[in-house]
Amino acid sequence: MTNRATRIHASLQQAFAPAEVSVQDDSAQHAGHAGAQPGGETHYSVRVVSPVFAGQSRVARSRAAHEAVAAEFEAGLHALSLRLLTPEEAAKS
Repeated sequence: MTNRATRIHASLQQAFAPAEVSVQDDSAQHAGHAGAQPGGETHYSVRVVSPVFAGQSRVARSRAAHEAVAAEFEAGLHALSLRLLTPEEAAKS
């Protein structure tokens, strides 16, 4: 069985054919907060750099990312911090 970070990475890779995907488990930082579970794997930060985001608003990008990992939310993912950029935006940051 793969861990949630690996599944999130694979889902984002498949949805956006990105130049870059990074997934970080931040669950330990949220211990005791709403949605946190003793085993972790509930809070993540992701950065995706993909040309697919060109011309899309931040809201549209966020909706697409949430749709790509919807199964993880159904299985206990509580929070996802998103940084969704085009290659041009990433080069500036």
